[in-house]
Amino acid sequence: MGAALARAAQWTSVPGSGKGKLELSPMNEKLLNDIIQFVEGFSGKHPEEGKLVFKEALSWESSLTSSAFTSGYDIGATEVTSQEKDESGTALSELSGGILKIRNLEQASNVLKLAKEKRIIETRMCLEANRDPLVKILGPAFATVDSEDSTIIRMVEKSKTDESRESALQLNLYLMFQQFDKRLLDSSMQEISKQVRLNPAAINAEVQLLKSFSGDGGNTPLKEIDFTSKDTFSNECRALPWRQVHGDICYILVKPHDGDRFCVTASTYGCYVNGGFEEETQQVKFDKCSEVYKDLVTLLREKSSKFSENIAKREFSIQEDISREFEKEATITSDQSAENEKEEDAPSEKQQKTLKDGGKKGKAGKDKKRTMQPSLKWKSLEESRKTEKITEQKRKKSQPTTNQIAPRRPSYFNRKTPLEDEDMSESSDESDEEEEIQDRRQDAGSDLPSEYWQIQKLVKYLKGGNQTATIIALCSMRDFNLTQETCQLAIRDVGGLEVLINLLDTDENKCKIGSLKILKEISRNIQIRRAIADLGGLQTMVRILQSHNKELKCLAAETIANVAKFRRARRTVRQHGGIKKLVALLDCQDTSSDTSKDVQVARSGALALWSCSKSTKNKHAIRKAGAIPMLAKLLKCSYEEMLIPVVGTLQECASEPNYRLSIRTEGMIEDLVQNLGSKNSELQMHCAAAIFKCAEDKETRDLVRQYGGLDPLVALLPQSDNKELLAAATGAIWKCAISPQNVERFQQLKAIEQLVSLLNDQPEEVLVNVVGALGECAQEPANRLVIRKAGGIPSLVHLLTGTNQALLVNVTKAVGACATEPDNMAIIDKLDGVRLLWSLLKNQNPEVQASAAWAVCPCIENAKDAGEMVRSFVGGLELIVSLLKSNDLEVLASVCAAIANIAKDEENLAVITDHGVVPMLAKLATTTNDKLRRHLAEAIARCCTWGNNRVSFGREGAVAPLVGYLKSNDPQVHRSTAQALYQLSRDPDNCITMHENGVVKMLLNMVGSSDNALQEAAAGCIGNIRRLALANEKARYT
Repeated sequence: MGAALARAAQWTSVPGSGKGKLELSPMNEKLLNDIIQFVEGFSGKHPEEGKLVFKEALSWESSLTSSAFTSGYDIGATEVTSQEKDESGTALSELSGGILKIRNLEQASNVLKLAKEKRIIETRMCLEANRDPLVKILGPAFATVDSEDSTIIRMVEKSKTDESRESALQLNLYLMFQQFDKRLLDSSMQEISKQVRLNPAAINAEVQLLKSFSGDGGNTPLKEIDFTSKDTFSNECRALPWRQVHGDICYILVKPHDGDRFCVTASTYGCYVNGGFEEETQQVKFDKCSEVYKDLVTLLREKSSKFSENIAKREFSIQEDISREFEKEATITSDQSAENEKEEDAPSEKQQKTLKDGGKKGKAGKDKKRTMQPSLKWKSLEESRKTEKITEQKRKKSQPTTNQIAPRRPSYFNRKTPLEDEDMSESSDESDEEEEIQDRRQDAGSDLPSEYWQIQKLVKYLKGGNQTATIIALCSMRDFNLTQETCQLAIRDVGGLEVLINLLDTDENKCKIGSLKILKEISRNIQIRRAIADLGGLQTMVRILQSHNKELKCLAAETIANVAKFRRARRTVRQHGGIKKLVALLDCQDTSSDTSKDVQVARSGALALWSCSKSTKNKHAIRKAGAIPMLAKLLKCSYEEMLIPVVGTLQECASEPNYRLSIRTEGMIEDLVQNLGSKNSELQMHCAAAIFKCAEDKETRDLVRQYGGLDPLVALLPQSDNKELLAAATGAIWKCAISPQNVERFQQLKAIEQLVSLLNDQPEEVLVNVVGALGECAQEPANRLVIRKAGGIPSLVHLLTGTNQALLVNVTKAVGACATEPDNMAIIDKLDGVRLLWSLLKNQNPEVQASAAWAVCPCIENAKDAGEMVRSFVGGLELIVSLLKSNDLEVLASVCAAIANIAKDEENLAVITDHGVVPMLAKLATTTNDKLRRHLAEAIARCCTWGNNRVSFGREGAVAPLVGYLKSNDPQVHRSTAQALYQLSRDPDNCITMHENGVVKMLLNMVGSSDNALQEAAAGCIGNIRRLALANEKARYT
């Protein structure tokens, strides 16, 4: 941990001063979480090393009090000591005067568990007080040094002379720390590499560009934008030197169309809104008042909807007085920003340079003023494609040709096909789409390894040699380590890819096989696979799939599997008939032998289909080609290397309802369940993921239970180290738990307790599934008790503070289900869970809003003094009434249900009436959705009990539509509607409206209902109408 703290951690002062604090940054938070995870699980994995006593206690000023300590500690009036002692009788941990001391890792783990939600705080304070923990844990000889560290050598030498158990444990512990330290540094480097680094030139160009578009016009992105200072330093920064140390570049004043003026800090790591700019003193308040965004445009999009809207319209042009110098800067900025674009056919760095040079030449001969595009971030896809075609033509002309091999084919971009204009949309659930990355070319001036030059020579032999020389060159090239990126890019940089692809058009099978073996290895590289697609290699490989040579077909299919990792490649395979040819490879007659050529061909075809199946159109093409019966047949073989791609393909395709039906009817569920018991974790993961998707259907859930699939799914839960497998298993359990019969089996298998134990220290994809499963299980009263006894309620409430939308939807449902038990509700209320649920009503996601509103309903029903609790939420009642303006039916239904519960309290009903709940509810009365009708009628019935609300509902025209609700087929709608009509019928005008709309006849049929509430409400409404009629008749004759 010493090296990670010294090099990766971010401190507020220079390391080594002993006075620095850890900054509140995402990097440090990740570092602290990794350390917590390491320490908490250390004593369980390494009990002997965990008990090793430190040379000197780790001590720090703790936020824990004596009440946090439980069994295993002696709690006195002024201090707390552990019952475990070292050989000298000193307590291994003690708390005295606010100072906490620990003397081994086992006690450190115990303290973190006792700290619970304060774990990060305690870890932070410990590391700040002990900048180099190894010095105190193992002694001064183990201090972190910047020069060459010979500690391990000294420890090994010492162990030769000192054979004591303590020396061996010290060596083991030191090696573990070294390994963990390296893991922390690697993780930190990955985080650092993801961070955006801005520079003054880019910021200046972006501000000047936005400034040129600004103005009072309605179509301009901004009203005003300018720097706070006109002065710049030699490094082009406008921030003062002492702020440049913190990464600040400049400060920008922005006046949007739809908000107040604000000030932005542009720094090397991004842009954020600061505390503001004082005009009088010309001082900037440096406080960070927003998130950090990767660039200025992203920040403005988030802060101003008008800016985002106008940028999307592109209805603005540059002002007439832009200087040529600024045009040059804008072009440079455009090229830099294009590197981060995530377009399908983004131009390479070399192509961007060609574009930039061409732009400069064009400007040199022109003095006319012209309209410029803002930047490549707002450039249309058509323009980038034109640039790509021009650059490709220039590149072709500069390349040498060869007479010994087949003539080079035209560029992929210049070739026209009948399907060129086909819709480019792909599957919306594609999660593996590769980001465009900067095209890296080896710098001629850099130190290149010898392999680079050797490969260059071999490519020359490939270009100019005869058939024998070509085969020898191919064999020699395969002797290199083609998994190394240097070797892969060397082949591309010297034109080797074009030669290898051209070799596929020859009539010599040996050349084809050698070329495909190389292409198969190097196509694992993202840049290489895109280059293969650009050069038309996929079309040739698709043709090879019809070859009579089985080895050729295998290699071609496996290479297609590697290349088809991005949507353009998948589309190319489909457009050139590759799907049908790949499906034909699955026709394997003999699956008994693993070494059979037919089995290998079928496996290769399944691998390629697996990659291609990530596209929706390809899924339909695979089904039309008749792949499902063949996949069902291959699923019954015992060859694991075959089963993995077959199940992987089924898993990808199971997102489509037609596939789920076919998987069920072809009897594949039984095979998937059987393979859950495999010893291959990857196969288990794909089977569980396939069941996860297929279990959306009730029939499939029943089949999984009938074939005994629930038991192996639960058996996979203890494998918490394999997160992918755990996510798939918990997802399958979640979907299976939708059926009550499956929940009964999960109860017997003690699955709920295991699921509760997974609520902590798991990635979000696992948590979403775990919480979803608990939410389904909690529909049964007995399981709500199990969740509470297992300690699941606090963990669920804690997850309400997250940001993952899918997780929030599931956790609100689970908390709402648990809240139906009064004992559970008491815990939720104590943990402030209702307030957290209420705050989620502000979420922009309608699913989260609806789920939170449904969860609020049982909380209000079962809370003690619910009325006072609801009133304690500042602005809470106004918020929930405002949600009646939503366009989402589920949100409206859930909010109406919540209002029906809120209105039980008279004071709350008065408040929501003042907020205009009556006209908003009346406006919804014309709905045809039965779910909304039911809860809307309940809300109207409750609201009628205050003041003149029933009269107001009549004036707003809510009565006549309510009468129509009685024609619904849903008996629950009948009950709530009858109750609402009964309350409304206490007003004479409403009775007249009901009678005119024929309510009496419908209510008479419901008076004989077996539902007592419906019967009573219907009779009461008819009674009120009859009394009004009698009063009118009496008045007429008197």
